[in-house]
Amino acid sequence: MSERARRSGGSRMFIEPRKPVTVEELLRGLVVQSGNDACIALAEAIAGSEGAFVERMNREAARLGLKDTNFANSTGLPAPGHYSTASDLALLAAALIRDHPDYYKLYSEREFRYNEITQQNRNRLLWLDPNVDGMKTGYTESAGYCLIASARRGGRRLLSVVVGTASDRLRAQESQKLLNFGFQSYDGLRLFQKDETIRKLQVWKGAKPELRAGVAADVYVTVPRGSADKLKAELISRQPLFAPLARGQSVATLRLLHDDRLLGEYSVVALDPVPVAGFFARAWNAVRATFR
Repeated sequence: MSERARRSGGSRMFIEPRKPVTVEELLRGLVVQSGNDACIALAEAIAGSEGAFVERMNREAARLGLKDTNFANSTGLPAPGHYSTASDLALLAAALIRDHPDYYKLYSEREFRYNEITQQNRNRLLWLDPNVDGMKTGYTESAGYCLIASARRGGRRLLSVVVGTASDRLRAQESQKLLNFGFQSYDGLRLFQKDETIRKLQVWKGAKPELRAGVAADVYVTVPRGSADKLKAELISRQPLFAPLARGQSVATLRLLHDDRLLGEYSVVALDPVPVAGFFARAWNAVRATFR
């Protein structure tokens, strides 16, 4: 480990420059102990320097759609041009939970001992709410006491993001209020299942006259409790569809509205491949298309 990592400010896991440390220990030091020295050590190991790693962070932020975020370091300590929003932090947390479930398990660990020093996870909700299994605390003078919390109840997961509170006690209280409000006041609904046929769409010049269209992943929405009857789905097909069409190819857009307000748009894909038809079938399709 570099001397620069060891001398990092703020919370630390107390790594030693000449003592070997595993990646697993560094990850636990980062997640459980909020170790800034672990952040810098991992960044240097992965990218060669913290600066090079920060470039990767910003590319990943752009890929995830974090439009109001820019990283200037790996630790989150105050720096010029280093900023984010509650909304972007929620997107980042959701991506970690979705894409890296094995690593997300670390966020539920209540303590970690390294270098003969035991430090507890600063997320108080891990002790107060059995449904909470993460996620991350933070503190700076400019941002106050912050907490991204995640809880799972009855197969449903919610995230809350609280920033700017005056104490670690308050950030836990306000996070608990938000999670309780979300579970009590909103319903999470699965509207469409992966590979479920939503509609059959006409295909031109194909070996089959139509294809099954659906979504590539389950579609969930969250709406105020008791208002599911206000949901409406619109399928906008990219007609005309000409063969060949591959399985998974986008063929339409699904628009979901709640009380006439747009909730989101989702790609609808071909659930089956459609090869090009033979010569006579294509000719007949051309005649049909002309009169149509």
